[in-house]
Amino acid sequence: MKKENFSVEIVELERLLRWVSTSIKRKGREILSDFEITPPQFEALLYMIKEGELTISELSNKMFLACSTITDLVDRMEKNQLVERVRDSRDRRVVRIRVLEKGDKLIDEVLDARRAYLQEALSDINTEHKQMIIEALNAIHQRTGAECEFLIKE
Repeated sequence: MKKENFSVEIVELERLLRWVSTSIKRKGREILSDFEITPPQFEALLYMIKEGELTISELSNKMFLACSTITDLVDRMEKNQLVERVRDSRDRRVVRIRVLEKGDKLIDEVLDARRAYLQEALSDINTEHKQMIIEALNAIHQRTGAECEFLIKE
């Protein structure tokens, strides 16, 4: 296999993006430990808040997990009153998962904690540089076709 010749900038960008992504993910998991929610539950709630009510199968496909794993995940979230199972109004055979107020509130609290961490981490970077980072990351996102809109909760 032929080794590619990459520019110094590409090598450094890849390294830094990987490092920042890992650091933020690690801190995000640490923040989650302060709440009564696991990383997969956090991800599932984000999908359901963004997409609306989903079936076990739909959520399974989005998260790339087996239906049995999603069923267990939803069981635990239902027990913690984060979600509820509801019959579809058009087809009573279909059961959808609905996020409850407690689940919605929990996601808001977790996202606030994650944003507070990022605000503190970037506190000595001026607004102009932050805007440049946003523009650069948006450009990378658009060019890579990354599908991470589910992470956004306005």
